This record gives sequence, C-alpha cells and structure tokens, in this order.
Amino acid sequence: MSRMRRRQSDSGIQLTPMIDVMTVLLAVFMVTTPMMTTGIDLELPRAGASAMTGNDHAIQISVDARGRYFLSEMELPRDEVVKRAIAMRGENPNLTIMISGDTHADYGAVMSMMGKLKDVGFQKVGLRTQPE
Repeated sequence: MSRMRRRQSDSGIQLTPMIDVMTVLLAVFMVTTPMMTTGIDLELPRAGASAMTGNDHAIQISVDARGRYFLSEMELPRDEVVKRAIAMRGENPNLTIMISGDTHADYGAVMSMMGKLKDVGFQKVGLRTQPE
C-alpha cells in the first residue's frame, strides 16, 4: 500500500513584508515632501509679524513682476491655472489656495486671479507674504 501524502500549501498572502515596505515608503515621502518646495523666485511683500506663509497642503499659485501666472513652476494662462485648480479640488473639496504675488507685480493681475478663484467656488484663498 502506497501512502499518499498531501502537502498543505500555504496559499495565504503574507502581509508583513508588504506592510514593512509601505511603512518605509511612507517615511521616505514624509521626510522628502517638505524639502520639495517649488515655486518661482519672487520678492514677496512684507507684512506684520503674523504673516501668512502658506500651508504645505495648499496649491501654490504665483504671479511674477511681469504679470505671468505660475502653478508651482509651470507658467500657464490664468484660465488654465483655474481649470487645473478645479480639477485638484475634485480630489479634495477643502483645498486651500495660496497666491504668491511679487512685490512689483501688477495689483490687478493678483486680484484677477483671486477673484476668478472665488467666482468658481474656492472659499480658502490666501495671499502669501513674508514677515517684516
């Protein structure tokens, strides 16, 4: 009589290595994200000691001295910046927008961007400054 041996195969997924990898990736992103500050070189207006410096989770929109609009470091027309901000809001309805306007930027260009964002429903729109 031959004896048949049946081996029990372990067909379950081992979660421990996957959790370890995900934890390391999370730590790497948490450390490197604050170092990846993007934007263009602007001379921000000076305000009092309680200046608005921005939020790490906010969309950064910049207006340079020549009145050009930038989303992070990418130059775009005003309406395209607004369209992309609306697309980002689809993922996060409580999105904050920080507008960085150069000291020598046209006031109308900065307020035009702010007004357009308010018109499409953004409630949290701020102006970035640097402390005195």
